Amino acid sequence: MRVGHNPHKDQLLPEDTFTHQVVIPVHIPQQDGYFKDSLQVLQRCLESLLLTSHSATFITVVNNGSDAVTTQFLTQLWAQGKIHELIHTTAIGKVNALLKGIVGHRHPLLTLADSDVLFLPGWQQATHEVFLAFPKAGVVGIVPQYRLFLQHCSNVLFDLFASNQLRFIPVHDPLSIEKFHQSLGWGPSNPVHGQLTLGVESPSGFTAYVGSGHFVATYKRSLFDSIHSFTDYKMGGTSETYLDELAWRKNTWRLTTYANFAYHMGNVYEPWMNDIKFVQEQALLPAIPEVPLSTASAISILVKHKLFKKILKIRVVKTWFYRNKGLTKAQATSY
Repeated sequence: MRVGHNPHKDQLLPEDTFTHQVVIPVHIPQQDGYFKDSLQVLQRCLESLLLTSHSATFITVVNNGSDAVTTQFLTQLWAQGKIHELIHTTAIGKVNALLKGIVGHRHPLLTLADSDVLFLPGWQQATHEVFLAFPKAGVVGIVPQYRLFLQHCSNVLFDLFASNQLRFIPVHDPLSIEKFHQSLGWGPSNPVHGQLTLGVESPSGFTAYVGSGHFVATYKRSLFDSIHSFTDYKMGGTSETYLDELAWRKNTWRLTTYANFAYHMGNVYEPWMNDIKFVQEQALLPAIPEVPLSTASAISILVKHKLFKKILKIRVVKTWFYRNKGLTKAQATSY
């Protein structure tokens, strides 16, 4: 039976002092084979996050079916107050684990990151600057990659088709992009991809790349107002398409910082990962102005993400578009 009155009944939650949440799913089922170095990689990932995040950052780790050794490590971090929330699940898949960490919070910005991200100093500041410069930004990545504008960015290309704000710009840090692609085991790319990529410039002259990966990216929380509840894949498949489509389904853009602010460590720990030096981040950042988001209409999706996308794939149209945005004829033909 119940005796007395629960003192928390009908009480509002206290005002939230956090402005940014980071969610990291962790799946290390064993300490050998493919996962031999994964715990060491995870330790470096979380160390870099803790040292490069401001004090209003709420850190959530979802233990997605990891072994006892990893679970003990994560539990110790939580007990020490180094991470704010630790969720234990069975192995339910990467995106399902991310969804577990997202619900129940209302922080304006939400970073979703793999457990092998090495965060670099200044990543939060750079992310904020992109959101402030481009009110239409819904997702901001911090790892530039080749030709990201071809992935789920038809609305950006459509919106800025006739604008001088959209043009090919020099790649800021070709070595970092090449390093990222090498870390995934991808072969050499077209040399032009490492020299020029499609960027967007704000009216104030601030520059960002068009497109974003999902290895690590920051989302406006309002993109998750209507949250997906379940995906069928452990990794890959169509599971991450849900995250990729969030921006354009809410009429927002996917962008990436002009400079590189994270590295991909993978599953093998290497000496260079110890060479990155960190200084504890102290400065709080201004709030991102809230811009009401609207769901893209069926007509908008048809025009921007089906018809326009198909038209841009026509070779002569694509070449003309690339040249119009700053490439030479030879570059446009081979890009």
